[in-house]
Amino acid sequence: MREIVLDTETTGLDPSQGHRIIEICCIELENHLPTDQIFHVLVNPERDIPEESTRIHGITSDKLAGAPLFSEIADDFIAFIGDAPLVIHNAEFDLKFLNAELERVTKPVLPVSRGIDTIEIAKRRFPGARYSLDELCRRFNIDLSARATHSAKVDTELLAQVYLELIGGRQADLKLAPWESHEVQAAPGEVSAARQRGKTLPPRLSAAERKSHESFISSELKGDVLWSWNKA
Repeated sequence: MREIVLDTETTGLDPSQGHRIIEICCIELENHLPTDQIFHVLVNPERDIPEESTRIHGITSDKLAGAPLFSEIADDFIAFIGDAPLVIHNAEFDLKFLNAELERVTKPVLPVSRGIDTIEIAKRRFPGARYSLDELCRRFNIDLSARATHSAKVDTELLAQVYLELIGGRQADLKLAPWESHEVQAAPGEVSAARQRGKTLPPRLSAAERKSHESFISSELKGDVLWSWNKA
């Protein structure tokens, strides 16, 4: 199963007010685990970056002077994500910006249904808790030392780890090899039977413990029980 973990950095909070994307990072997951396929670009927003935004992500206009426009990377971005579900922390925010950019270059927008919002997953798992990426990393003991400022690349790498923990941790995709299964593979038309243990395990109770248990049943419960060692 292919999924894409995605994050963006922007010049502000609302594309309807003229704010634009300045960084995109996507990490490919196969069966919930990262592969070595990453799409990461800085984008020239064709406008200034407010100082308050730079304080959050550390990206300045000078740093983006030679970066490509969104129109120049749109096809590569679309090809990378394909039709995979998009794992996003606060999906509404990033999809709103991405769709504004896609509309600007007359490309098909991304349906909201493609977004897997890790905030919504966290709310279901931990009602009443805090759901920021920092808080979830701390909850799952994920190293935050690389997150001095917000960065789409760092945040996407962290989110991939958080997502795996939210859906069940390292055992989310644990599968037993055929020779580890507790069932025998039946031939077509046959009923599969449970594999029998070759040798019965020795008793785990000593003779003294069994005797003590029987004495307790006889004296305290007057033997009036549905089960007994003598009925085994």
